[in-house]
Amino acid sequence: MITDLVMPQMGESVAEGTVTKWYVKAGEAVQKDQTVLSISTDKVDAEIPAPVAGVVSEILIGEGSKVNIGTVLARIDSEASPGAAAPKPAAKAVPAPAATPAEAPPSPAPAPAPAVVSKPAAPAPPSAPATRAASGERRGFYSPLVLSIARVENLTMEELASIAGSGTGGRVQKKDVLAFVEARKAGTSRAPAAPQPQSSADSASAPASAPVAAGPDVEIQAMDGMRRAIAEHMVRSVHTSPHVTSLHEVDMTRIARFREKMKAQFQAREGYNLTFTPFFVAAAARALRSFPAVNASIEGTNILLRKRINIGVAVALEGQGLIVPVVKSADTMNLVGLARAVNDLVTRSRARKLVPDDVAGGTFTITNLGSAGSLTGTPIINQPQVAIMGVGAIKKRPVVIDDAIAIREMMFLSMSYDHRWVDGMLAGRFLSAVTENLEKMELEGIL
Repeated sequence: MITDLVMPQMGESVAEGTVTKWYVKAGEAVQKDQTVLSISTDKVDAEIPAPVAGVVSEILIGEGSKVNIGTVLARIDSEASPGAAAPKPAAKAVPAPAATPAEAPPSPAPAPAPAVVSKPAAPAPPSAPATRAASGERRGFYSPLVLSIARVENLTMEELASIAGSGTGGRVQKKDVLAFVEARKAGTSRAPAAPQPQSSADSASAPASAPVAAGPDVEIQAMDGMRRAIAEHMVRSVHTSPHVTSLHEVDMTRIARFREKMKAQFQAREGYNLTFTPFFVAAAARALRSFPAVNASIEGTNILLRKRINIGVAVALEGQGLIVPVVKSADTMNLVGLARAVNDLVTRSRARKLVPDDVAGGTFTITNLGSAGSLTGTPIINQPQVAIMGVGAIKKRPVVIDDAIAIREMMFLSMSYDHRWVDGMLAGRFLSAVTENLEKMELEGIL
């Protein structure tokens, strides 16, 4: 019996990943749940286990290849004996098929769209992955950025399907759509020929200036898979959401003194340090209950209001990028429970022991800008969420309280939000609620 080993879903907003390493070869025996390969995405690096015991009859995707969710990576024969299958070399970075394994292979691309002189008032395409609009059309995945441009330029799905993509597997990229739009405005019969294929991550982060030649005063360092994926995700977020950032100032004196008083006792009891992060998560979770519109995401022209409050906490990986594991149902936990959850996720993040479910399902994100000394910042939204909150460094500053000057532990609280849905008034009220939750948090018996 042949069992397909497929690229798993690695997070709510993850559409693809990169095969970084195979630990087995074709013809080798594997046990169920034995690690057979590693996958890297912009959210998590994960080791993929064998779904069944048997012999690896075929490896279809080579190391370094970027593939879509659901793509068949290898096949395992549960009835074969080791060595029965002739070992086949893994494919070399082949483009990932656009359709899932259950779908029929795509038919050849149709002829280019006819000349169009003026922009038609066609219905805008949906934001979900494209579906087959008519018989014979090419089916593929379109990124949120491509779909956004298509909506602005009133491209029909037929026109979008006719564009020759220059990305991996013929994926349509931003430059392909813009070239088609320019050709259409110019009244030509076809878009300019697509350039040589280039990975979407490379195209998203490619410098506009000419490349610099290596020399004694220049060191060229290639991005690793995680950094390329992060770069692509950040560029896509900026192009998808109109970012606006609001700032509030928080008096953290009560919490700072409480933490200083309790941290030795907490360390002795729990075995790890009491950080400020659980306090931030608790305050944000309570505010999200009062302002559910911030606990949302956008899908096309629809707003998805999330019932569960799952807060992602950005974790720096010591110069190796960052990852955002998720505290599930954060509003149902007390401070000790949040501290345990955060410590567990941070520890496993830095040990590279997260599983895909740890980074899936986030509805709101917190990033600690102050961990590196920054007073404040304007973080980029973690798509498909509509807001991300940044907490700055806590510093002693003179402030005016009841017409008197006092030294207080102060912190800047920032929030970047998607202005398609979250307005300044809503953002301000939400940040005011978080501020009040921190300044007036009930600390007696909280630990």
